[in-house]
Amino acid sequence: MQIYDTVLKQKVKLVPFNGNDIDIYVCGPTVYDDAHLGHAKSSISFDLLRRVLIALGYKVKFVKNFTDIDDKILAKMKSSNQSLEQITTYYIDRYKNDMNALNVLNADIEPKATESLEAIIKYIQKLEQNGATYRLEDGIYFDTSKDDKYLSLSGRKDENLIARVTSSGAKKDEKDFVLWKFDDQWYDSPFGKGRPGWHTECVAMIEEIFNGTIDIHAGGADLLFPHHENEAAQCRCANHKELAKHWLHNGFIQVNNEKMSKSLGNSFFVKDALAIAPGEAVRYYLMSSHYRANFNYDIGDLLSSKKRLDKIYRLKKRLSGISPGEINLEFKNAIIEALSDDLNISEALAKIDEMVNIANTNLDKEPKNKALKADIMANLEFIKEILGVLYIDEFEWFQYGFNDEQKEQISNLINDRNIAKAAKDYAKADLIRDELTALGVAIMDTPNGVKWEKIWTE
Repeated sequence: MQIYDTVLKQKVKLVPFNGNDIDIYVCGPTVYDDAHLGHAKSSISFDLLRRVLIALGYKVKFVKNFTDIDDKILAKMKSSNQSLEQITTYYIDRYKNDMNALNVLNADIEPKATESLEAIIKYIQKLEQNGATYRLEDGIYFDTSKDDKYLSLSGRKDENLIARVTSSGAKKDEKDFVLWKFDDQWYDSPFGKGRPGWHTECVAMIEEIFNGTIDIHAGGADLLFPHHENEAAQCRCANHKELAKHWLHNGFIQVNNEKMSKSLGNSFFVKDALAIAPGEAVRYYLMSSHYRANFNYDIGDLLSSKKRLDKIYRLKKRLSGISPGEINLEFKNAIIEALSDDLNISEALAKIDEMVNIANTNLDKEPKNKALKADIMANLEFIKEILGVLYIDEFEWFQYGFNDEQKEQISNLINDRNIAKAAKDYAKADLIRDELTALGVAIMDTPNGVKWEKIWTE
């Protein structure tokens, strides 16, 4: 498999340290608010990577953390009058629910900063012993001058080299960053009571979980500097080795052609997208452009992407009740080949569209060919496994947008129509059909009874 290494700025062949075992660490969210589309894009991008690696036969150990103590969380505590645990537990659950809606596989390990304090403190002590720290009035700082490879990860120059959070003006260098913030409200440590700085969490967690250089460290492009740069610097100073063999970064999300940012007021939450279209449609849409490309979110494009997925679901609906047969190896290999080229999703989706068109043509010619249907269903099962879509019942998929109460109303109307038809009261049956149409429902009389779906309009 070929992947694009951000540091090398080129595609490289992925060769794991340990045979078929691949260690991946992805930076997770700071849990003080609902998940936004940037979180979704990153999660879906590296979930796709994980699925492809599994399909290629690799054994993947996948870790994603939660930052559950941070200045933004403390600000939320103050404004909401809630405890740290109340806020973080609530938003971790919300995040997981959103990711489940997007069919993102759960990480194998999900460490939290507050549960990794011992590892973080040990790491800072190691840096201290190696002469890479210094103490100021407000905390323990990392001395970037002790790392002669600092900025080698991001390739930045000396301009605009500031930490994410404003810190002491007494720092030796503007690039230096806090490892442990003194604060009597929080945790005991050999340095004094306080809480960890953001940049030390992940590097300490990686050491605790993997105990060595990992194969892939991944995250959003916004994390390349300063977060990933600072992680890598700490590892070199603490352990005299690189933190990761490869660094992967997904592109920025834009809303109305502007970089998505809460400070700009255009941060779009996952929950907002899920109110417009099913989770799989949102996943398919965010996955439809290359993971490294910047992505411009547009509601019209989301609905258009859903229609593209609808075509695959219509094929699944056509095969309803059929068990998978033998997958078409030419099709499978074409998808694997495309995605093995640094997740070339455009090529993979084009191959899927082609397969769907050919399948429908063949089914039109041979509508009763059970072996043909079974083999096409095997193709769809493969798409499900590798792309993370097609999990939903094919009939329910086309009913998205109605709540349980509305579905019950629709069911009752269909039942009334069936009774009217049985009594040969076709005028009443037609009136009920018109009533269903007014509700935004299309009905189909089939040998297996009446089926219905939502009429989508843009």
